[in-house]
Amino acid sequence: MKKFLAGFLILLILFGGAVYYWAGQPILDESSPSMEFTIKAGSGVRGAARQIAEAGIPVQPWLLELLARASGKSSRIKAGTYEIEPGTTPTRLVEKLVRGEFAQESLAVIEGWTFKQMREAIAAHQHLKHDTASLSEKELLAKVAPNFQHAEGIFFPDTYLFAKGASDLQVYRQAHSMMMKKLDEGWAKRAQGLPYKSPYEALIMASIVEKETGQKSERNMIAGVFVNRLKRGMLLQTDPTVIYGMGEAYQGTIRKRDLQTDTPYNTYTRAGLPPTPIALPGVASLTAALDPARTEALYFVSRGDGTSHFSSNLNEHNQAVNKFQR
Repeated sequence: MKKFLAGFLILLILFGGAVYYWAGQPILDESSPSMEFTIKAGSGVRGAARQIAEAGIPVQPWLLELLARASGKSSRIKAGTYEIEPGTTPTRLVEKLVRGEFAQESLAVIEGWTFKQMREAIAAHQHLKHDTASLSEKELLAKVAPNFQHAEGIFFPDTYLFAKGASDLQVYRQAHSMMMKKLDEGWAKRAQGLPYKSPYEALIMASIVEKETGQKSERNMIAGVFVNRLKRGMLLQTDPTVIYGMGEAYQGTIRKRDLQTDTPYNTYTRAGLPPTPIALPGVASLTAALDPARTEALYFVSRGDGTSHFSSNLNEHNQAVNKFQR
């Protein structure tokens, strides 16, 4: 009996050593491509191990289950889509499953995009779960930003990371939260004497600056011009707002009759700011709107090279228009 127990103990030690050695060896060699697998919701450790093997990952399910149980964390495995890279060991794989280190994807929301363009990009992303696809703008806002009536401008342009298969609501919520954070921070440090009644009006101005500016270095000057015009009760007369108000009617050219056709966004026919932002402004445009250049300029015109000429009176502006535009 003693010999049997001794033999069994030796076998157990050898087996434990073999498992320990296996747990520290790479599942995929360095020349192998990364592989993905998905753990379904409600799967126990045994089901998770089986799904990993069924996805083509070269592991023995029973050994992986044994390792997970031995770690004492088998009940904490999280459902989701994972990626296993070359060099990953079984021990590291169990850690990923317990920590929920899901395979990540990204989506870039570009400065100056409209909300429509953002929504199209999100809808086209193949690794998002499209929970908002059938929602109207109003219905989407009720889930993401219930304090707002319009979606334009209230999402921050940035690159967002998310787990594969995540709800698109996550991206909208991240982008909205970030915009509110940036806007609140900027509003708290805003320059004195600005003609805005609320942070939202500053956001509107930032969106105009975003669409008017080819050079980031000129954004503060552009904002300074528009602030000066607002203070003096002058019309903003900015083409991007007119274009936004034209909607699908805009085909790449803005004509004199477009400038004369009244819409809520036509700043040639209506005083003050338009009713909503016209795009998604980035941090540089937000900063410019909230801390514009101190300038006497009331006009600017494109030089045709991406920069602008600024003028403090109409006569100088007309001369610049003749020089650079005609």
